[in-house]
Amino acid sequence: MIELYLTDGPETRVVTEIQDWTWIKLTAPTPTEIDRVAAALPRLDRDDLMAANDPEEKTRLEHDDNYSLILIDVPTYEMRHGIDTYNTIPLGIILMERNVITVCAENSEVLTPFHAGRVRGFSTRMRISFVYQILLRTSLLYQRALTIVDRKRIEFEGHIESMTDERDLMSLHELESTLVYIATSLRGNGGVLARLAHSERLKPGPEDEELLEDAIVENQQAVEMAQIYHDIIDGTRDLMSSVMDSRLNNVMQRLTSITLILSIPTIISGLYGMNVDLNWMPLALAPHGFGIICAMTSVVCVILAIWLVRRGWM
Repeated sequence: MIELYLTDGPETRVVTEIQDWTWIKLTAPTPTEIDRVAAALPRLDRDDLMAANDPEEKTRLEHDDNYSLILIDVPTYEMRHGIDTYNTIPLGIILMERNVITVCAENSEVLTPFHAGRVRGFSTRMRISFVYQILLRTSLLYQRALTIVDRKRIEFEGHIESMTDERDLMSLHELESTLVYIATSLRGNGGVLARLAHSERLKPGPEDEELLEDAIVENQQAVEMAQIYHDIIDGTRDLMSSVMDSRLNNVMQRLTSITLILSIPTIISGLYGMNVDLNWMPLALAPHGFGIICAMTSVVCVILAIWLVRRGWM
C-alpha cells in the first residue's frame, strides 16, 4: 500500500501525486507500487526501497550520492504458539533532498500518529526533524512494549502456584524470547543513533539536536529496562523450577508414605500365607482369628498414618 502526505501550513493532508516535500509511506509495497515510486524518483535505488521488506535486514545507516538510508527495527504485535507477544521488524527511512520515504512490511504503530495529526510540530517539509521524531517515538514504543511484557510477567507470577501444564512454561519462554528480540533490536538502533549523532550529512540543527538526544537517551533507557526485565525473568524461571521440584518432592513423599502403610498388611498376609505348621502361627486356630488379625493390622496402619501426618509426610 502506498500513501502520500504533504504538509501545507499547520495541516498534513493526503495527496495523490508524488511531489516535492511529500512523505511517501509504503506498507508491504507491491512491485507496481515500487515501480511507481522509482519512476517518480529515478535517482533512487530500487533495492533500497525493498530492503525493509526483508525481515533479516540488519539495522544500518548508509549514504548514497542522492539520499541517505536509515534502517531500524520497530516493535510489532505477534502471535506465537497461541500467545500474544512482541516481535521486531525493519523500518526503512529514505531521506532525499525534498522527500522522505518510509518502508515497512506492516502498518507500524510508529508512523500512524504522524499522519493522524497526533505529533506536535510534525511537518513533511522538516525532513530531519521528521526522522528524529520517528526515532524518538520508536524508543518510546519499545519502552511501552517492555512495560507490557513486565506486566505479563507479574500476572504470571501471581498464579504460579496453580500452574500445571506445558502452556505455562511456553508462556514464560515466549516472554523471555520477546525480551531477547527487543534487546537485540535496541542495541542495533543504538548503533544507528550513534552514527547519526556523528554524521555530518544528517547533522541536526539547534532545534533538532534535542530530539536526537532524547531519542538516544530513551533508547538507552529501553536497553537497560530490557536487561533488568530479562534478569527478573531468569529469577521467575528459577522460582518456577523450584516450585515444580517442591511439588514433585511432595508427591513422592506422599506416595512413599502410602506405600509404607500398605506394606504392613502385605507383610502380615504374606507371613500367614507361608506353608508352616498352624500351631506355630498366632491366632491361626482361634475361632475369630482372621477378624482379630485384620483388626490389629488396621490399628497398626492407622497409628502409622497418624504418625506420618503429624510428621508432615502426608
